[in-house]
Amino acid sequence: MAARIVLLNGAGSAGKSSIARALQTMTAAPFLHVQMDSFLEMLPEALQDHADGFAYETVQQDGKPAVVIRAGPVGERTLRGMRHAIAAMAKQGNNLIVDDVLCNGELSEYVGLLAPFDLHLVGVMAPLEVLEAREAQRPDRLPGLARWQYERVHEAIRYDIEIDTSQLTPLECAHRIQQRFQL
Repeated sequence: MAARIVLLNGAGSAGKSSIARALQTMTAAPFLHVQMDSFLEMLPEALQDHADGFAYETVQQDGKPAVVIRAGPVGERTLRGMRHAIAAMAKQGNNLIVDDVLCNGELSEYVGLLAPFDLHLVGVMAPLEVLEAREAQRPDRLPGLARWQYERVHEAIRYDIEIDTSQLTPLECAHRIQQRFQL
């Protein structure tokens, strides 16, 4: 039986990691949680705000700060490697919950790499005000990250299911995903 993959896509602070952890507690078969952040943390600190890794620029958008993220060659290779690593994990029979932020057309590569597997696309949504409030409470987030990602992260993506984390708890979101895909 082909590996099953649940791809959670949403802006930072949308609740993807919380949903993934909750979903792991209720699936019939084990699912590994693969976080984009884990791959970003592999980069040397010197490339965390560098043109070769990931550069962050705060701009004004609607009178509020928005953090533009630009990936350099090392950053792009890191994310491309992550997508290929996910496919390699699935090829070994691992079921996966992938926690990502798709802002630059990465979905087409995912779809190609993950075609042999049972892939479910989940849009993790919340109003911008909710994302910004959550972002402000997290010390590991740059203020304005969610604002920049908000218009980009769901652009031109057709999901199998959309979840609004402002209306449901992570456990309720996970339960809906589990029920929808009979995990």
